[in-house]
Formats: sequence, structure tokens, C-alpha cells
Amino acid sequence: MSVIRAIGVGKVFPGHSAADPPVRALKDVNFTVPDKEFCSLLGHSGCGKTTLLSILAGFEAPSEGRLLLDDRPIGKPGWERTMIFQDYALFPWQTVADNISFGLEMRNVKSTERRRIVEEHIALVGLKGFEKRYPHQLSGGMRQRVSIARALAVNPHVLLMDEPFAALDAQNRALMQKEMVRIWDHARKTCVLVTHSIEEAIALSDRILVMTKRPGTIKADIRVELPRPRSEDDPQVLALRRQVRDLIQDEAAVEV
Repeated sequence: MSVIRAIGVGKVFPGHSAADPPVRALKDVNFTVPDKEFCSLLGHSGCGKTTLLSILAGFEAPSEGRLLLDDRPIGKPGWERTMIFQDYALFPWQTVADNISFGLEMRNVKSTERRRIVEEHIALVGLKGFEKRYPHQLSGGMRQRVSIARALAVNPHVLLMDEPFAALDAQNRALMQKEMVRIWDHARKTCVLVTHSIEEAIALSDRILVMTKRPGTIKADIRVELPRPRSEDDPQVLALRRQVRDLIQDEAAVEV
């Protein structure tokens, strides 16, 4: 079981100087992500969704409230939570196989078992034959596949994703979204995705948490009870897109 629970989470960043006031990024955030659910945090830039993800990862601490994983407070980073970043964060001097193996080495997994796990995850993300390539020899989509494989190889309980496909062109982004559905269906991890794309959230998620403008809190909790894969032309998808778009646009109108 990997249940995430946020209870009254808030975050305030201090000003850079005495004349610079503190910034409240999050206020009274409450939600639960059940085991093996794919949940998206959706909202305008600056609404605090990446800050919330950083607290989940253990990179930041909340100023108020509690963030729990299986009823235990989330503190520092841990292997039970792995992150996929927008900029891939691969080691340029290591091959595809070595990048995927890195976390396993850090966890002192035996070499024979490491090789088996690396081979399994290279096959899972569709990179068979590219084991000895370096990141600069790969396309953006292929680099992100390596990042996904590396994050999954250590068998985390929770997979955290910070706009992982935002740097890709439209065609590759759509392809990687379909691939993510396939990979998630195989791995079945509890997932939290930060995105500003309504279409991406609908394509991937079981639930979409729409956030308000800063200070961010949960404006709407929307279940996506549609079978995968989801077609953009499906009337139910179009209706859901309008619903979410209206919620986001309401926040923009409030800000104006």
C-alpha cells in the first residue's frame, strides 16, 4: 500500500531581504491519493504545484500541516519515492544502461541482479538496442524513457513527475503520453504528475486535482472514470476538458 495524504499543508518562502516580504506558495492543501492511483496536479504557473511535489519528494518541508505516506510523515528524500524531471537529469558521461543502474548501485544491489533489472526496464521503455548509447546520442523522447526506467528500476512505492514531457515537441509529447499509459499499466505505481496541460492530465489520470492561483489550494477534485486509451474526440473527454478548462479560466479571471 502507498497512500499519500495531505492534511492542511502550507508553505511560506521567506523574502530575500528584510524589505522583501515572504511569499505564501501553498495554503491549507488537503487531499488523499490511494494506492496505485494516477493523480495529476493541474493549475497555472506559480500556483504551487511544483512546490507541493517537492514536499512530496522530501526536497522541501511544509511550513504548516502534514504530508504522510502510509501514515508516516514524509521527511527527507527516500527510495520509496522517485522523481522524473522535465530536464531528464541524466548523467551525460554514463550510458543508458549505467544511468538506469545508478540507483541500484547506490542501494548495493548485486551485479547479476542489477543487470537483470536494467535489461527488464530497458525492454519496458522500448530502448532495447540502445543500452550502450550516451544521452547526447538520444532524442528528447528517448532520454525521458531512460529517466522513467531509472526511476522505476529501484521499485519505488510512489512515482513523482514534474512536467516530464513539457520539453518535447507536440508529436513526441503525444507519443510519450501513450507510452506512459502503457508503462504505468505494467508497473502500477502510485503516481503524482505535475502538469499545466489539461489534455495530458485527462489522457493519463484517474484523478485531477485543480489548484487555485497562489497561494495554491485544491479548487476541485475530479475523477476521470474513462477507459484508457482515451481519444481526444470522445464526447466524454471533450466535456471533461471543458469542465477543467472552465475551472482554470475562472482562476485566471480572479487574478485579472
